[in-house]
Amino acid sequence: MPLYEHIFLARQDVTPQQVEAMVDQYKGVIEQNGGNVEKTEMWGVKSLAYRIKKNRKAHFTMFNLNAPAAAVAEMERQMRINEDILRFMTIKVDELETEPSVMMQKRDRDERKDRERRERDGGFEGGEGEEI
Repeated sequence: MPLYEHIFLARQDVTPQQVEAMVDQYKGVIEQNGGNVEKTEMWGVKSLAYRIKKNRKAHFTMFNLNAPAAAVAEMERQMRINEDILRFMTIKVDELETEPSVMMQKRDRDERKDRERRERDGGFEGGEGEEI
C-alpha cells in the first residue's frame, strides 16, 4: 500500500479533547477503508504565518498513513465538510519516519533547555541578582 504523511490544522477555538475526537474519527475512516495509521503526533497550538478564516493560531496534527488512495480520499472529503478543519495536506512518501518528527524534536530540545536554565539558576525564575 502507498505511504502518506498527512497534516491537518484545526481551529484554535476547539478544545484538545475535540481535536483528539477528530483524530479518532479520521483514524476510523482510514481503518474502515483498509488502511492503518502508523503514527500520530499532536503538535499543539501554533501560530499561523497568515490568517486563515479569521484564525491566527491552529491545532496542528500529523498522521503517518499506510493506506490505499481511496481511504485517503474519503478522509480528505470528510475534512472538507468539517468546519473546524482549516487546512490539510497529504504527501505521498517513499518510507515513513519511525522516530519523532522535527517538530517533536524541537519541543523536546526547548523543554530540555528550559529545564537546564532552571537548574542553573537554582530553580528561581527571576534570575540572579534581580530584585523582586
